[in-house]
Amino acid sequence: MNASQTLQNRYEEVRNRVGEACARAGRSPTSVILVAVAKYAEIDDIRELIELGHRDFGENRVQQLVQRAAVVKDWFDRMSVLERTRAQRTEDASAPGAFDPSKPVRWHMIGSLQRNKARKVVEFSRLIHSVDSLRLAEELQVIANKRDEVIDVLIQVNCSGEEQKHGCPVPAAGVLAEQIDTMINVRVRGLMTMAEQTDDRDKIRSTFRRCRELFEDIRHEGAGEGRFDLLSMGMSGDYEIALEEGANIVRVGSSIFGERPEPVEA
Repeated sequence: MNASQTLQNRYEEVRNRVGEACARAGRSPTSVILVAVAKYAEIDDIRELIELGHRDFGENRVQQLVQRAAVVKDWFDRMSVLERTRAQRTEDASAPGAFDPSKPVRWHMIGSLQRNKARKVVEFSRLIHSVDSLRLAEELQVIANKRDEVIDVLIQVNCSGEEQKHGCPVPAAGVLAEQIDTMINVRVRGLMTMAEQTDDRDKIRSTFRRCRELFEDIRHEGAGEGRFDLLSMGMSGDYEIALEEGANIVRVGSSIFGERPEPVEA
C-alpha cells in the first residue's frame, strides 16, 4: 500500500478490489457490506469517509465504539440539519456532493465481547459479530428484553483451529444457532470467522471455505427463520480471498485508513 495515497484513493482502491473479487466469484459487489474498521482511524477520517458515502464502520473495543459512535452521531445530526436547510434553499436535495441524511451510520461490534460490557454495545451497534457462547447470547437476551428490541448477532466460529483465537468450535456452531433461535429478542443472522495470519493463501482459503460450508449447512437446517444470510469473513490482508469464498461482509481497516503509525521512542 502506497503511504502517500489519500484516504479517498485507498477507499476507492478497496472498493475496486471488492468489485474485482466479486466478478471472479460471479457475484454483484452490491451484495457485499464493506465494514471500515476504525480501530486506528482519526475521527476526521471517519467523517471524510461518511461524506464519501460510506456508512458501515466497525470497532474492536467496546469503549472506543461507544465514544466514537456518540461523537459521529452528534456530527451526523448537525450535518443533517445543515443539509436539509441547504436543500430547502436550493430545492435540489440530490445536487452532486450533497450530504445524504437519510442513510444513517451503522456500527458493527467486531471484537471479543465480555458479558459485563454487552449493555453498552447494544445501544450503539447495528450488528454484533462476536457471539461465541450461550452465556453471552443469554446476556444479550436479558438486555434485549429490557429494551424491548431485537438484537442481530453473528456467531463467531474458530474455523482456523488456533488455540489463541476466540470463537466457538466448529462442531458447536450449529447447536449454538439452535439455542439462539429459541430466544425472543436475539436473532442469529449468520457466522463470522478470522483466518490465520499467514502468507499461505491456500491455508487462508481453506479456513474461509470451511466457514462457508458450515454457514450453508446451518442455513439449510433453517436457522434464523430465513434471516440467516450474513457471512463475515476477511480483513485487509485476505478480504479478496474471503469474497471469492462467499463472504458478504468484509472487515477492512488499514487498507482504507492506512497503517498504524509506529510509536516514537523517547
